[in-house]
Amino acid sequence: MSLKPIPALVLVATLFAVSAVSAVNADPSLIPHLDAYRDQGIDQANAEQGGELWYASTNDRGCTSCHGASPANIGEHVKTGKSIEPMALSANPGRYQNAKKIEKWFLRNCKWTFGRECSVQEKTDILTWLASQ
Repeated sequence: MSLKPIPALVLVATLFAVSAVSAVNADPSLIPHLDAYRDQGIDQANAEQGGELWYASTNDRGCTSCHGASPANIGEHVKTGKSIEPMALSANPGRYQNAKKIEKWFLRNCKWTFGRECSVQEKTDILTWLASQ
C-alpha cells in the first residue's frame, strides 16, 4: 500500500493555523497588568530571562517546586498537595485578569522561592515568558 502525499495546500494551511495559534498564545498584551509595570518604567520585557527565573532554584525552592516543569500543566503545592491551575497563558487564558491576585501571588511566591520580593523587571519578564508558553 502506498501513501498519498499530502496536498501542499493542506500542509500550508495547517502550518499557518499552528503559527497563528502560537502567535496568539505569545501575545503579552493579553495580560493587562503588564501595562502597570510599563507605567513603573519597564519598557522592555525579556521573556528568556523570565524563563530562567522560572527554572531557577534557591535553597531547593523554585517555581517548578509547585507549578511543575511545564507551566502549561496543573501543578501541586508542595506542602498542602492542593492543585494549582496552569500558569501558561495558553492553558489558562483567564489567569492574569486580576491585578490584585497577580501582585498577591508574586509577593508570596517570590518571598518563598527567592527569599525576597521580585523586582518589577522580574515580574514583567516572568509574565512575558508565561504569555509565550
